[in-house]
Amino acid sequence: MTAVKTENGDSTRTPIQVQTNWPQFRFEDDHSGFNPNEHVLNTSTVGGLSVAWSFTTAGAAIDSSPAVVDGVLYFGDQLGVIYALNASTGNLLWKFAGQEGSAASSPVVAGGIVYFGAQDDRLHAVDAQTGALLWSFHTANTVYSSPTVASGVVFVGSADHYLYAINASTGKLLWRRATTGEIDSSPAIANWTVYVGSDDGNLYAINSSTGASFWKFASGSSVDSSPAVVNGVVYFGTNDGSVYALDAKSGTLIWKSTTTNNPVSSSPAVFDGMVYVGSMDDSVYALDAATGRMTWRYVTGYGVYSSPVVAGGVVYVGSEDDRVYALDAKTGALLWSYATLSSINSSAAVVNGTLYIGSSDGNLYAFREGK
Repeated sequence: MTAVKTENGDSTRTPIQVQTNWPQFRFEDDHSGFNPNEHVLNTSTVGGLSVAWSFTTAGAAIDSSPAVVDGVLYFGDQLGVIYALNASTGNLLWKFAGQEGSAASSPVVAGGIVYFGAQDDRLHAVDAQTGALLWSFHTANTVYSSPTVASGVVFVGSADHYLYAINASTGKLLWRRATTGEIDSSPAIANWTVYVGSDDGNLYAINSSTGASFWKFASGSSVDSSPAVVNGVVYFGTNDGSVYALDAKSGTLIWKSTTTNNPVSSSPAVFDGMVYVGSMDDSVYALDAATGRMTWRYVTGYGVYSSPVVAGGVVYVGSEDDRVYALDAKTGALLWSYATLSSINSSAAVVNGTLYIGSSDGNLYAFREGK
């Protein structure tokens, strides 16, 4: 920032660090997986990443993807514990262990409340500062889906085949929409429409206010991948190895890519005319967003369940080969990687010059340049 004194033209300049947030799975409601505000980590600096700190759970794997809001990091583990850590130091602020079963669902933080699903068939809401339980909403089966919050409403899927809309303040049901399969996909929201996949093979577009169906698209295979909605197009993967692009308003097919050879449970990230997605064929793909044609492919040592994210021209993704990777978004060239002690199914959060990601080794890692 530069300030100029009008009387004599003297000036002074000082750097100001602007703190930004990563409040939910896939960064924003549209699930683009792209953070446009990251100005520290980029293709030139990412090679200098090292472990700034790591936080160890009680030996429980971390599939949940972290959220970072106002200097606090939130995530869940496979024992059902939700943690709040100081994002700079990794120090524990609080933990919530008021439910049974895995908390593989990734938290969303909105209005001072942390929302997350769990294997106890509930969506929970806890105070972001204290971890105190505010309310719980009971579904009829496990909630693996990561919730999304928009306009005071929490949207989340359940293995009971329903998509739910719940009042974010009170936990009261507003509406629910039935599918004919489990909903592990996490809902994306754009233009008052909720987009979500189901194991019944359909991608649904639903009115966010009423729960009425706008359209559904039959892919022919389970949709665990969470959709991304960018520039009027919905992108998602399916368990038969396909990646789709649909017109967001009509559900009309724009293109279908069959480049991958194994299930695509990974959720796509969309940036600068490219779609980035992982596959269980041990690869990360970059597809042209307009045509679906492959631009590059990076082969890891095992399947990629983790969902790529993009920041500063870099694609970050975990792999079941126990590594987290940083790839050049344009070329797919490897810029950096780090080996943990077990597979990485968690997806990264990249914010304020730090890469955060969980591992099945029971650690939440924070990487910074030069640390």
